[in-house]
Formats: sequence, structure tokens, C-alpha cells
Amino acid sequence: MSRLEELIAQAQSGDSGAMETLVEENAGLIWAVARRYMGRGTEPEDLYQLGCLGFLKAVEGFDLNYGTQFSTYAVPKISGEIRRFLRDDGAVKVSRTLKEQAAAIRTARNSLTAALGREPTVQEISRQTGLSPEEIAMAETATAATESIQRETGEDGFSLENILTDTESEERMVEKIALRQAIEALPQRERTVIQLRYFHGLTQQRVAKVMDVSQVQVSRIEKKALELLRGLMA
Repeated sequence: MSRLEELIAQAQSGDSGAMETLVEENAGLIWAVARRYMGRGTEPEDLYQLGCLGFLKAVEGFDLNYGTQFSTYAVPKISGEIRRFLRDDGAVKVSRTLKEQAAAIRTARNSLTAALGREPTVQEISRQTGLSPEEIAMAETATAATESIQRETGEDGFSLENILTDTESEERMVEKIALRQAIEALPQRERTVIQLRYFHGLTQQRVAKVMDVSQVQVSRIEKKALELLRGLMA
């Protein structure tokens, strides 16, 4: 077991000294991520503190049996904590209407899951809430935490991180925090497909139902979107 893994194991066992050491030795990584969000109305030190909170959550949630580098796991956690603050409390605001719709969707999803014994379809949620599939997609996308670019899609078993970073160095991994900005630069249709597929984990078939297109069209849109992302991230 490496020194880093030993420190993580100790921190997870409640050793505050080990946790402090981890934060100190990874301050550069936390700052590297925090700098990506400067100039948005939040003080750099506050961004760093938010990054530290995300880092602590990464330490607590990291599985030493993952078989992946800790930094690869920690970077999305750090950036996710900062983005969550900017979205909910800072410069990036989600309208009250979208938040209320998202809350209604969550309530409907939970009640339907309990009643049906399975995850409800978008159409069932639409009937329950009175919202259109497009409104459901928009509300969920706007309020999504989106902290994990590592989440693998259920049907394909790969993640945006795998597609865009492959076996890159830690520095390149930090650079990929710009991924969110690149996604925002995509055309609306391509952006919606990427958000539903990789940040909500929907299958191509479910995305097709939400967007009222065929699964073949979703596959083509997704392929085009990934090509555009590669270009934007190059």
C-alpha cells in the first residue's frame, strides 16, 4: 500500500491528522481546480475552501479497491462542490420555476417507483406532474448536480472521462474541468443529449423518448456531440 493509500485509510478511520496531511499535500490540486471558477463573483479563498470540502468528501468516499488514481476520483468531487455552490448560492442561478418543477418530478418519481415497483417512464412522470417530456428534461438538466464525469452509462459502460481523458496525466485531468464549459458551447440538441446520457445516465432509448426522436437519431447526435467535444477540448 502506498503512502497516499495509507493516509486515506487512516483518514477514513477518523484520523484527523492524516486528513490534514492529505489536504496540505494536495493543496496544489485543489487550487488548480478552484482557479477554473475564478471571476464569477466568488472570492478565490472561498473557492478554495469549497474545493477543500469536495476534497474531504472524495477522501471519505474513495474506495481503495477502485483500481484508479485518487486524483482522478477527487477532481470531479472538488469541481462538483464548487459548481454546486455557484449554481445554488452563487453567480449561476436556476430559476424558481425550474427548481419547483424539479422538486415535483422527484416527488412523482419516488411515488411512482413505490407504486409500480420499478422506475417510472418519462411518460408516466409526465402524466403525474402535467409537465411535458421536454419540460422534465430541462428541469432535471438545469438542476442536476453534474459532479461526476466518471459515471458510466448503463448500456455502454464508458464515461466522458474515459472518452476525453483516456490515460492522460494528472495535469491533463485537471484541464478537463473545462469540460463543463465545452458542453455549454455545444448546439442545443447535442448538449441535451450529452447531459441526459452522461449526467443523468439515461440510455439512448430513454433519451429518444424524451426528445421524441428515434434511437438511431440519438446515436448520431451523440456521436457528433462527442466529436465536437474532442475538438473543443483539444
